[in-house]
Amino acid sequence: MIIAVDVGNTNIVLGFLEGEELINECRLSTSADDSAEEYAIKFNSIFEICKIDVSDIEGSVLSSVVPPLNRTISKALMIITGKKPIVVGPGVKTGLNIKINNPAELGADMVVGAVAGIAKYPCPQIIFDLGTATTASVIDSKGGFLGGAILCGVKTALNALASSTAQLPQIEIIAPDSAIGANTIDSMRSGTVFGAAAMIDGLIKRFEAELGEKATVIITGGLGGVIAKYCESDVIVDRNLLIDGLRLIYEKNK
Repeated sequence: MIIAVDVGNTNIVLGFLEGEELINECRLSTSADDSAEEYAIKFNSIFEICKIDVSDIEGSVLSSVVPPLNRTISKALMIITGKKPIVVGPGVKTGLNIKINNPAELGADMVVGAVAGIAKYPCPQIIFDLGTATTASVIDSKGGFLGGAILCGVKTALNALASSTAQLPQIEIIAPDSAIGANTIDSMRSGTVFGAAAMIDGLIKRFEAELGEKATVIITGGLGGVIAKYCESDVIVDRNLLIDGLRLIYEKNK
């Protein structure tokens, strides 16, 4: 069994994998102030909750978009498992052909998502990851990573809207009955859910025009399933895309 750890700006996802099968998945809130020992305590509690025997752990793999936590989380995994994790970054084999101006700039999350996307679905493809930020990755027909787009995440934008205005409340992210909101909350829900779906549709159209062909579109991330059902484009929702990518990178480097 291996542990795949995806460190995001808001949440840390731990996936427990037996071969290609995801046995269990847990989430923690990301805290940049916690020490390695504090994270080790949290990880140990998750092991107990999921009934995972540490002696069954072969190794671990880590990707992070919070660089200050790389060393902390790595040390925590070492404390728990006694084994040094593979950290996605320079020197780690991914097999991904990165064609952007400066490959070193590409975030670990986008690398991991692209590795899984290429392994699982036909190319060319467009991958949307809906997290604290929304990222779009565009991969050509030969599996080359061309680039993409980075924009404000759905929940991040909604929180900013509510906190920066006097009369707009915090709301649950669900779709209203109609796009034309008849009250403030439904209007906000329409803008949030239908607006995000329309944005994805618009980017797909622009990306495909530049690719010169239709692409496989994959949506992942915490809000992926909520938004994807309102997209007019044909999309695949893959909740475990990054966990699968981490597994593949682990296998290339173990």
